[in-house]
Amino acid sequence: MNEALWALGRGTGVVSLALFTVSVLLGILNRSGRPLFALPRFSVALVHRNVALLATAFLAIHLVTLFGDSYAQLRLVDFVVPFLGAAKPFWLGLGTLAVDLMLAIVVTALLRGVIGVRVFKAVHWLTYLMWPVALLHSIGNGTDAGQAWFIAFAATCSIAVLSALGWRLSRGFVEYQNVRIGKAS
Repeated sequence: MNEALWALGRGTGVVSLALFTVSVLLGILNRSGRPLFALPRFSVALVHRNVALLATAFLAIHLVTLFGDSYAQLRLVDFVVPFLGAAKPFWLGLGTLAVDLMLAIVVTALLRGVIGVRVFKAVHWLTYLMWPVALLHSIGNGTDAGQAWFIAFAATCSIAVLSALGWRLSRGFVEYQNVRIGKAS
């Protein structure tokens, strides 16, 4: 049973990282106001939200299965307080930190109507910290970190996010309000 939990935990961690990567990319695209394959902006926002929720579900499975795996040696405190883990405390701590950041992002997204857009946006910027911390966790703590397929996967995710972030920070990036104004004139 331990091997099955370990394999499921490992696989769901990789899928979660892939989905969080897609979510970051969709979030940046949505912020630009540009359509995705002729989908209007509200549809891109909906896909972004659903991918993020799916990533969160895979992350929950990742955590639960590894909690049941004796090799991972996880305790309940390891899910909340970073850097206390028995095995690889630094790398596990990065994972815990990423989960804490992700929880803050998800909670504020779910409470967006209550807390207001300003607080939501301020907390949502934590995504730019959460994603690389999660990537570092997978590189340092992942069983497959030295495998060629995982190196290619991590490199592809990194190149995609860094490219999108470079575009987001460039002069060519137009915030959605400017796109609407440009279309109206």
